[in-house]
Amino acid sequence: MATETVSAAPLNDSALNGRYHRIALNVFAFIVIAHWAEHIAQAIQLWVLGWPPKQALGVIGALYPPAFTSEWMHYGYALVMLAGLFALRKAFTGTARTWWNISLGIQVWHHFEHLLLLVQALTGWHLANRPVPTSILQLVAPRVELHLFYNAIVFIPMVVAMVRHLRPSPSERAVMACTCAARA
Repeated sequence: MATETVSAAPLNDSALNGRYHRIALNVFAFIVIAHWAEHIAQAIQLWVLGWPPKQALGVIGALYPPAFTSEWMHYGYALVMLAGLFALRKAFTGTARTWWNISLGIQVWHHFEHLLLLVQALTGWHLANRPVPTSILQLVAPRVELHLFYNAIVFIPMVVAMVRHLRPSPSERAVMACTCAARA
């Protein structure tokens, strides 16, 4: 039988990680799902509709192409993800915190990759003398597939964390500072 380790120390009772945690988590989830919708739309445009890569820009990119090609927009989203994962972390307890930390750790790397892309776009220097800004793992995987992968491996542990957070064990519930958990 596995033993759960739950810190007995009270969590930070700030408003964000206290009474407003559930609403903040819902807003964050909406942003993440909207971003996923963009990636899925682009994948459908590429692989189902057969659009050429320069036309497969997702929904926002189809309406306003400069948004899709802007490294600032992509970096901004990576930064919002990193900030959201960090800011909402304190309210998570037990196994939910573990899964949230996994998502946060992966997002740190994903953010670094976007920072590298932004620096290249701003300076004109490109990794490995590529003609366009290139992330480290783009040296071995195409950008669309790589970013679908990155978003999936950040999203999956985040969802597991949210489910565990909303349905905590009794010992996890006892140390929660927020009211996110479903009633027993």
